[in-house]
Amino acid sequence: MSKTPTTGTAALEAEIEEQREHLARTVDRLAHKLDVKAQAHERVAHLKDRATTPSGKPRPVLLMAGVGALAALSLLVWWRRR
Repeated sequence: MSKTPTTGTAALEAEIEEQREHLARTVDRLAHKLDVKAQAHERVAHLKDRATTPSGKPRPVLLMAGVGALAALSLLVWWRRR
């Protein structure tokens, strides 16, 4: 059960290539994690997608929540000043 030199070499080269690919993926993940600006842009895009309809208009539920919050704040200010 001895390996021929070419089989051992080919297996070693394949393992080295696999390790290089793994290292490259790890470095890419770390670089993405450290890119704060790109992460901020992604988060803003995600929040815009959640807050708007497919046509780009604000979701009615969010509009109503904003109006309700503004009304509650106005009522609180009015109540505290009287």
